[in-house]
Amino acid sequence: MRRVWGQLGLRARIMSLYAAGGLLLSLIIALSTLTLARQNLLEDREDRAFPVAIRNAARVEGALSGETEIEDVQTIFDLLNVTQRSVPVVRLGSESTSGSPQVFNEELIPPSLRAQVDAGNAARMRARINSTHMILTGIPIPDVDADYYEAALTDDVEDALDALGIIVLGVAAATTLLSAALGSWASRRALTPLADVRIAAESLAAGELDTRLDPPADADLASLTASFNGMARSLEDRIERDARFASEVSHELRSPLMTLSASVEVLQNGRDQMPDRSQTALDLLTADIQRFNLLVEDLLEISRYDVGTASLQAEPIDLVEFVRQSIRQLPHENVAVDVGDLEHLVIVGDKRRLALAITNLVDNAAKYGTGLTTVTLSEQDGDALLAVEDEGVGVPGAERTVIFDRFSRGSAGGRRGQGTGSGLGLALVAEHLGLHGGTILVEDRKDGKSGARFVARVPIGEIPEFEGELG
Repeated sequence: MRRVWGQLGLRARIMSLYAAGGLLLSLIIALSTLTLARQNLLEDREDRAFPVAIRNAARVEGALSGETEIEDVQTIFDLLNVTQRSVPVVRLGSESTSGSPQVFNEELIPPSLRAQVDAGNAARMRARINSTHMILTGIPIPDVDADYYEAALTDDVEDALDALGIIVLGVAAATTLLSAALGSWASRRALTPLADVRIAAESLAAGELDTRLDPPADADLASLTASFNGMARSLEDRIERDARFASEVSHELRSPLMTLSASVEVLQNGRDQMPDRSQTALDLLTADIQRFNLLVEDLLEISRYDVGTASLQAEPIDLVEFVRQSIRQLPHENVAVDVGDLEHLVIVGDKRRLALAITNLVDNAAKYGTGLTTVTLSEQDGDALLAVEDEGVGVPGAERTVIFDRFSRGSAGGRRGQGTGSGLGLALVAEHLGLHGGTILVEDRKDGKSGARFVARVPIGEIPEFEGELG
């Protein structure tokens, strides 16, 4: 039970507690009502039946004599104040007679009541005889060796109590449901501030660092709101400081890098006069400087997203021709674009950012996926899809999300083709596409062979940052 209770949500637990409380309270009230009603009704019936039985016994005693036979007692019953719910029984000597033998007779008298009457005491008791509830009264008549018994039937009281029990249980069930509904409403009201905190936290996680909670009217929640807003403000300040730091460092690195690049270019001009070992060192230096340049450019691009200065220079683009031209400028040979039946596919986007995304995907497949296989362009559900497949080892399912994180190269990054890259390429692809309202994902190849299939999806039509019109 404790495990099940712990698995329930907070709202379900609050509602359950309300329902359990309503049920418990309803049962207490119901049982108390039924007990008091039974006690009062039966006591009232006893209080009314006992004096009647005393008067009837007195009349029987006055009508009996030493010569009275048991058959004469039936005529005496006509003189008694009995109703259809009362049954008199008279024992005269060793014989007895009953006003309604099928309902009550001498054989049905409880031994305990008989014993008290035989001892010369008047007595009464409640009993259930043959499924019939009765109030039994016994009065001795010692002058003529006789006893008078009277059974007052109480089935009408029991029926009324049963009907009352059904009504009370129905009210208890309705009260339980009402309590559960009240608990649901109360839990919803109580958890609304937490829902606001959850939405705000999700917004922060999505990159909306200016998200804040409105100050509540409830003083008890003011401290929670203030703490959350303070945390969000500190997080925003820290991320902005880190982004500014990365941007400033990248800018500062560009000047010495330009100097190094110029120096390497001068050395390259005199390459032929260098010995072989110097040429090899120069090649390594050139490659590292180029890689360093790419890293700095990527860091600058990433920092623009972090500080919120990244924007789109959006314009109409014929995507089919644009993809062909972008791939044609790459140093890879025999790269064809499969466009199927598409001839023209016009979207609105930033040419520079889309070109960088296409270049990164194709370069990754060619360099780190041990060979580019196909580039496919298609249209699906109002989106343009660019799929790039390679012949590498593929991307494990557990890494298909984290591979788009910054500086993440995956578990196979160190053994995929030549070089390892910086781990910023795919992160920038996701940022560029996200700025267009698009997405990027990786999956297995459609033909079932080894390799990865990167699919970039970009909406066709205008994007929020673009306010122009297509001609």
